[in-house]
Amino acid sequence: MSPILLAIIAVTAIGLICGVVLAVASHFMSVPVNEKESAIRECLPGANCGACGFTGCDGYAHALAEGGDVKTNLCVPGADAVAKKVAGILGVESEDVIEQVAFVHCSGDCINQKQKHTYEGISSCRAAHMLYGGSGKCSFGCLGLGDCASVCPQDAICIENGIAHIDTRKCVGCGLCAKTCPNHLISLFPDVRRVVVACSNHEKGAAVRQECSAGCIACGMCVRNCEHGAIKLVNNLAVIDYDKCVSCGVCESKCPVHAIKIADFSGRHRF
Repeated sequence: MSPILLAIIAVTAIGLICGVVLAVASHFMSVPVNEKESAIRECLPGANCGACGFTGCDGYAHALAEGGDVKTNLCVPGADAVAKKVAGILGVESEDVIEQVAFVHCSGDCINQKQKHTYEGISSCRAAHMLYGGSGKCSFGCLGLGDCASVCPQDAICIENGIAHIDTRKCVGCGLCAKTCPNHLISLFPDVRRVVVACSNHEKGAAVRQECSAGCIACGMCVRNCEHGAIKLVNNLAVIDYDKCVSCGVCESKCPVHAIKIADFSGRHRF
Protein backbone atom coordinates (compact mmCIF):
# COMPACT_ATOMS: atom_id res chain seq x y z
CA MET A 1 0.00 0.00 0.00
CA SER A 2 1.36 3.41 -0.93
CA PRO A 3 2.47 5.85 1.80
CA ILE A 4 -0.02 8.46 0.52
CA LEU A 5 -2.96 6.07 0.90
CA LEU A 6 -1.79 5.11 4.38
CA ALA A 7 -1.63 8.75 5.37
CA ILE A 8 -5.18 9.36 4.10
CA ILE A 9 -6.53 6.36 5.98
CA ALA A 10 -4.74 7.42 9.17
CA VAL A 11 -6.04 10.99 9.01
CA THR A 12 -9.58 9.75 8.28
CA ALA A 13 -9.46 7.33 11.20
CA ILE A 14 -8.19 10.01 13.57
CA GLY A 15 -10.96 12.34 12.40
CA LEU A 16 -13.65 9.72 12.99
CA ILE A 17 -12.32 8.91 16.45
CA CYS A 18 -12.15 12.58 17.42
CA GLY A 19 -15.68 13.12 16.13
CA VAL A 20 -17.04 10.24 18.19
CA VAL A 21 -15.21 11.47 21.31
CA LEU A 22 -16.59 15.01 20.87
CA ALA A 23 -20.12 13.72 20.31
CA VAL A 24 -19.98 11.60 23.47
CA ALA A 25 -18.45 14.46 25.46
CA SER A 26 -21.09 16.92 24.29
CA HIS A 27 -23.82 14.49 25.37
CA PHE A 28 -22.51 13.73 28.84
CA MET A 29 -20.90 17.10 29.63
CA SER A 30 -23.56 19.41 28.20
CA VAL A 31 -24.98 22.15 30.42
CA PRO A 32 -28.78 22.21 30.58
CA VAL A 33 -30.21 25.22 28.73
CA ASN A 34 -32.57 27.43 30.67
CA GLU A 35 -35.29 28.03 28.08
CA LYS A 36 -36.69 30.93 30.07
CA GLU A 37 -33.28 32.64 30.11
CA SER A 38 -32.93 32.15 26.35
CA ALA A 39 -36.38 33.61 25.72
CA ILE A 40 -35.62 36.65 27.88
CA ARG A 41 -32.27 37.18 26.17
CA GLU A 42 -34.05 37.22 22.80
CA CYS A 43 -36.21 40.10 24.04
CA LEU A 44 -33.33 42.28 25.19
CA PRO A 45 -31.87 44.80 22.70
CA GLY A 46 -28.26 43.63 22.93
CA ALA A 47 -26.78 47.03 23.74
CA ASN A 48 -24.76 45.49 26.61
CA CYS A 49 -24.60 48.96 28.17
CA GLY A 50 -24.84 47.88 31.80
CA ALA A 51 -27.63 50.37 32.55
CA CYS A 52 -29.55 47.55 34.22
CA GLY A 53 -26.74 47.06 36.73
CA PHE A 54 -25.70 43.66 35.39
CA THR A 55 -22.88 42.53 33.11
CA GLY A 56 -24.67 43.17 29.84
CA CYS A 57 -27.83 41.61 28.47
CA ASP A 58 -26.68 38.05 29.20
CA GLY A 59 -26.16 38.86 32.87
CA TYR A 60 -29.56 40.54 33.17
CA ALA A 61 -31.34 37.66 31.40
CA HIS A 62 -29.65 35.13 33.70
CA ALA A 63 -30.60 37.09 36.82
CA LEU A 64 -34.23 37.39 35.72
CA ALA A 65 -34.47 33.70 34.89
CA GLU A 66 -33.03 32.74 38.27
CA GLY A 67 -35.83 34.60 40.04
CA GLY A 68 -35.43 36.67 43.17
CA ASP A 69 -36.10 40.39 43.46
CA VAL A 70 -34.76 41.44 40.06
CA LYS A 71 -37.13 43.94 38.45
CA THR A 72 -38.34 43.54 34.88
CA ASN A 73 -38.09 47.27 34.08
CA LEU A 74 -34.32 47.77 34.36
CA CYS A 75 -33.59 47.73 30.62
CA VAL A 76 -33.64 51.44 29.80
CA PRO A 77 -32.77 51.05 26.08
CA GLY A 78 -35.56 48.51 25.65
CA ALA A 79 -38.10 50.77 27.38
CA ASP A 80 -41.69 49.63 28.10
CA ALA A 81 -41.90 47.28 25.11
CA VAL A 82 -39.09 45.05 26.39
CA ALA A 83 -40.35 45.24 29.98
CA LYS A 84 -43.74 43.93 28.87
CA LYS A 85 -42.21 41.03 26.94
CA VAL A 86 -39.98 40.04 29.86
CA ALA A 87 -42.87 40.26 32.31
CA GLY A 88 -44.95 38.05 29.99
CA ILE A 89 -42.25 35.37 29.92
CA LEU A 90 -41.91 35.43 33.69
CA GLY A 91 -45.65 35.56 34.26
CA VAL A 92 -45.54 38.71 36.37
CA GLU A 93 -47.09 42.15 36.11
CA SER A 94 -45.24 44.59 33.85
CA GLU A 95 -43.61 47.64 35.40
CA ASP A 96 -43.10 50.97 33.67
CA VAL A 97 -39.60 51.91 32.53
CA ILE A 98 -38.41 55.43 33.23
CA GLU A 99 -37.02 56.36 29.83
CA GLN A 100 -33.68 58.14 29.98
CA VAL A 101 -32.06 60.51 27.54
CA ALA A 102 -28.49 61.77 27.34
CA PHE A 103 -27.54 65.44 27.29
CA VAL A 104 -24.20 67.19 26.71
CA HIS A 105 -23.78 69.88 29.35
CA CYS A 106 -21.72 72.23 27.20
CA SER A 107 -22.42 75.11 24.81
CA GLY A 108 -18.78 75.82 24.04
CA ASP A 109 -18.87 75.40 20.28
CA CYS A 110 -16.48 77.02 17.80
CA ILE A 111 -18.36 80.32 18.10
CA ASN A 112 -18.68 80.56 21.87
CA GLN A 113 -15.46 78.99 23.14
CA LYS A 114 -12.06 80.58 22.62
CA GLN A 115 -9.12 78.46 21.51
CA LYS A 116 -5.77 78.25 23.26
CA HIS A 117 -3.91 76.21 20.63
CA THR A 118 -4.38 73.90 17.66
CA TYR A 119 -4.53 70.23 18.55
CA GLU A 120 -2.98 67.94 15.94
CA GLY A 121 -2.66 64.68 17.86
CA ILE A 122 -4.70 61.48 17.85
CA SER A 123 -8.33 62.14 16.98
CA SER A 124 -9.61 61.07 20.38
CA CYS A 125 -11.13 63.06 23.24
CA ARG A 126 -9.26 60.95 25.77
CA ALA A 127 -5.94 61.62 24.05
CA ALA A 128 -6.62 65.36 23.78
CA HIS A 129 -7.72 65.46 27.41
CA MET A 130 -4.37 64.03 28.47
CA LEU A 131 -2.50 66.61 26.35
CA TYR A 132 -3.21 69.98 27.98
CA GLY A 133 -6.96 69.34 28.07
CA GLY A 134 -7.61 69.83 24.37
CA SER A 135 -7.52 72.95 22.21
CA GLY A 136 -10.28 74.99 23.90
CA LYS A 137 -9.62 77.44 26.70
CA CYS A 138 -12.36 75.90 28.84
CA SER A 139 -10.86 72.79 30.43
CA PHE A 140 -14.39 71.66 31.42
CA GLY A 141 -15.82 71.81 27.90
CA CYS A 142 -16.52 69.34 25.10
CA LEU A 143 -13.34 68.27 23.32
CA GLY A 144 -15.28 67.62 20.12
CA LEU A 145 -13.35 64.62 18.82
CA GLY A 146 -16.24 62.17 18.96
CA ASP A 147 -15.39 59.45 21.48
CA CYS A 148 -19.04 59.53 22.54
CA ALA A 149 -20.24 59.23 18.95
CA SER A 150 -17.99 56.24 18.29
CA VAL A 151 -19.50 54.19 21.15
CA CYS A 152 -23.15 55.12 20.55
CA PRO A 153 -24.94 51.98 19.29
CA GLN A 154 -27.83 54.02 17.89
CA ASP A 155 -25.83 56.57 15.89
CA ALA A 156 -27.55 59.25 17.99
CA ILE A 157 -24.53 61.54 18.43
CA CYS A 158 -22.84 63.81 15.94
CA ILE A 159 -20.08 66.40 16.22
CA GLU A 160 -21.31 69.73 14.93
CA ASN A 161 -19.49 73.05 15.13
CA GLY A 162 -16.91 71.57 17.48
CA ILE A 163 -19.12 69.94 20.12
CA ALA A 164 -21.22 66.80 20.50
CA HIS A 165 -24.97 66.92 19.89
CA ILE A 166 -27.43 64.18 20.80
CA ASP A 167 -30.47 63.32 18.70
CA THR A 168 -33.03 62.48 21.40
CA ARG A 169 -35.24 60.76 18.81
CA LYS A 170 -32.57 58.08 18.46
CA CYS A 171 -31.11 58.08 21.97
CA VAL A 172 -32.22 55.10 24.07
CA GLY A 173 -30.46 56.13 27.28
CA CYS A 174 -27.90 53.34 27.37
CA GLY A 175 -25.32 55.61 29.01
CA LEU A 176 -22.27 54.43 27.04
CA CYS A 177 -21.52 58.00 25.95
CA ALA A 178 -21.61 59.24 29.54
CA LYS A 179 -19.12 56.57 30.58
CA THR A 180 -16.82 57.43 27.68
CA CYS A 181 -16.62 61.23 27.96
CA PRO A 182 -13.33 62.11 29.72
CA ASN A 183 -14.71 65.46 30.91
CA HIS A 184 -17.90 63.85 32.28
CA LEU A 185 -20.08 66.30 30.35
CA ILE A 186 -22.82 63.88 29.44
CA SER A 187 -25.50 62.86 31.90
CA LEU A 188 -28.65 60.78 31.73
CA PHE A 189 -31.97 62.01 33.04
CA PRO A 190 -35.66 61.11 32.62
CA ASP A 191 -36.85 62.41 29.27
CA VAL A 192 -39.80 64.12 30.93
CA ARG A 193 -37.51 66.85 32.23
CA ARG A 194 -37.53 70.11 30.32
CA VAL A 195 -34.85 72.32 31.91
CA VAL A 196 -31.09 71.75 31.75
CA VAL A 197 -27.92 73.68 32.45
CA ALA A 198 -25.81 73.53 29.30
CA CYS A 199 -22.50 74.21 31.02
CA SER A 200 -20.09 72.35 33.31
CA ASN A 201 -17.53 75.07 34.11
CA HIS A 202 -16.87 75.46 37.84
CA GLU A 203 -14.59 78.49 37.59
CA LYS A 204 -15.56 81.97 38.75
CA GLY A 205 -17.49 84.24 36.43
CA ALA A 206 -14.57 86.42 35.34
CA ALA A 207 -12.53 83.38 34.31
CA VAL A 208 -15.49 81.83 32.48
CA ARG A 209 -16.07 85.01 30.46
CA GLN A 210 -12.47 84.83 29.20
CA GLU A 211 -12.99 81.27 28.00
CA CYS A 212 -16.55 80.93 26.71
CA SER A 213 -19.32 83.42 25.99
CA ALA A 214 -22.01 80.80 26.75
CA GLY A 215 -20.63 79.53 30.06
CA CYS A 216 -22.42 79.90 33.41
CA ILE A 217 -20.94 82.91 35.24
CA ALA A 218 -22.65 82.12 38.57
CA CYS A 219 -24.36 85.51 38.58
CA GLY A 220 -27.32 84.13 40.52
CA MET A 221 -30.02 85.66 38.30
CA CYS A 222 -31.67 82.27 37.86
CA VAL A 223 -31.60 81.66 41.61
CA ARG A 224 -33.11 85.04 42.50
CA ASN A 225 -35.87 84.84 39.91
CA CYS A 226 -37.02 81.27 40.51
CA GLU A 227 -40.23 81.48 42.54
CA HIS A 228 -40.05 77.82 43.43
CA GLY A 229 -36.54 77.78 44.87
CA ALA A 230 -35.55 75.13 42.34
CA ILE A 231 -32.11 76.50 41.49
CA LYS A 232 -28.99 77.00 43.55
CA LEU A 233 -25.34 77.70 42.86
CA VAL A 234 -22.99 74.86 43.67
CA ASN A 235 -19.28 75.42 43.11
CA ASN A 236 -19.94 78.38 40.79
CA LEU A 237 -22.46 76.48 38.64
CA ALA A 238 -26.26 76.60 38.51
CA VAL A 239 -27.86 73.33 39.67
CA ILE A 240 -31.55 72.52 39.23
CA ASP A 241 -33.61 70.71 41.85
CA TYR A 242 -36.03 68.77 39.66
CA ASP A 243 -38.27 67.94 42.61
CA LYS A 244 -39.14 71.64 42.77
CA CYS A 245 -38.79 72.69 39.13
CA VAL A 246 -42.06 73.26 37.24
CA SER A 247 -40.43 74.15 33.89
CA CYS A 248 -41.89 77.66 33.94
CA GLY A 249 -39.05 79.03 31.81
CA VAL A 250 -38.19 82.07 33.94
CA CYS A 251 -34.63 80.89 34.58
CA GLU A 252 -33.97 80.53 30.86
CA SER A 253 -35.26 84.01 30.10
CA LYS A 254 -33.24 85.61 32.91
CA CYS A 255 -29.92 83.88 32.24
CA PRO A 256 -27.69 86.56 30.64
CA VAL A 257 -25.48 84.01 28.85
CA HIS A 258 -28.25 81.56 27.90
CA ALA A 259 -26.57 78.71 29.77
CA ILE A 260 -29.99 77.35 30.81
CA LYS A 261 -32.03 75.62 28.12
CA ILE A 262 -35.67 74.54 28.01
CA ALA A 263 -36.66 71.93 25.44
CA ASP A 264 -38.60 68.73 24.89
CA PHE A 265 -36.04 65.96 25.30
CA SER A 266 -38.45 63.06 24.94
CA GLY A 267 -37.67 60.59 22.20
CA ARG A 268 -39.39 57.53 20.76
CA HIS A 269 -37.58 54.36 21.73
CA ARG A 270 -37.42 51.87 18.90
CA PHE A 271 -37.11 48.48 20.64
